[in-house]
Amino acid sequence: MSYIVDINWDEEAAVWYAVCDEIPLAIESGSFDALIERIKIVAREILDLNNDAPQPTQLCIKTTRMEKIA
Repeated sequence: MSYIVDINWDEEAAVWYAVCDEIPLAIESGSFDALIERIKIVAREILDLNNDAPQPTQLCIKTTRMEKIA
């Protein structure tokens, strides 16, 4: 089974945030690498609690970061 996790940058809050409606998942972190690690842990916990995920489970992580320039 594969789930798509969208990661975006919130410039105003200066944090990365991840969402996945299928799991459901919504978390944030100031560090991109820390967020990836949290996604793996939290997604597995949610899926296990809901008995929704066959083993193995894959996460397709999509990232977007937009920056304003002059």
